[in-house]
Amino acid sequence: MSAALRIGTRGSALARWQAEWVRSALAACGVTAELVVIRTRGDAEVDRPLHQLEGKGFFTKEIEDALLAGRIDVAVHSLKDLPTALPPGLALAAVPRRADPAEALVTRTPGPGGAGGAGGAAGIAALPAGARIGTSSLRRIAQLRYLRADVEIVPLRGNVPTRVGKVQEGRDGLDAAVLAAAGLERLALGRHIAARLDPLEVMPAPGQGALGLEVRADDARARAALAPLEDRASARQVAAERALLAALEGGCQAPVAAYCDGVRLFGRVTAPDGSAQVTASAAFAGEDPVAAASAVAALLRAQGASRLLGR
Repeated sequence: MSAALRIGTRGSALARWQAEWVRSALAACGVTAELVVIRTRGDAEVDRPLHQLEGKGFFTKEIEDALLAGRIDVAVHSLKDLPTALPPGLALAAVPRRADPAEALVTRTPGPGGAGGAGGAAGIAALPAGARIGTSSLRRIAQLRYLRADVEIVPLRGNVPTRVGKVQEGRDGLDAAVLAAAGLERLALGRHIAARLDPLEVMPAPGQGALGLEVRADDARARAALAPLEDRASARQVAAERALLAALEGGCQAPVAAYCDGVRLFGRVTAPDGSAQVTASAAFAGEDPVAAASAVAALLRAQGASRLLGR
């Protein structure tokens, strides 16, 4: 009998949910697996927004180190946290079917029907003048400031339930927060969604809503076990989004947004202060995600994206 595959994960409720989903999916395929919880730098340093920290891979490096050292066999990541360039010796083995990639607005008083509340920029537009919105994502901060120059951004870190709780309690004077819809739904917190934000109004992070299952490149056993979990359509779409991020030489914390709906790839770069924003799109040919990414990157650069990224 083969030894159980060891799945490396962060310890947050969402990360555990994601890893447990992978374990259950493997079990359905007859593969035994166990979870190994690993603390990352992003979990330890919660006193500053991520974009103020130096380096990359705040939620992935320690897990990748364990993978390279042979302490685990599979790393489960929120794909939006995974840098586009993987360490030598590691490979992305599978991308399961993607959940909703959209952003969600959480307020003190959710809209009727949770995720069925008002959508698009109307959710942001409905906030009172000078509203205090919680987020520590530079991409979200920039787009929110572009849409509403009057709002005040409040740094908000912590796991998903903690952030939701701070909004519900009005801690730090918070009126609202922006979180990934997928994380809220996975943790059965969808009832707190006041508005699902249109991805073309508040564009998500590249790979948002998707999981990335990483292995050692030479581990044929782990690759074979994970192969049934791959969703080809999701994998191609997030590959295009990540290729756009790589083409713009942006990191996971850069104000670069991307969204592929299976027909077109959209990309956006916003000045950190919200003073300017450029958006572009190109037809998406599913078999060649890099071509679409290159086209969108060229269009964004022609509109001044490099300047907005400080280059």
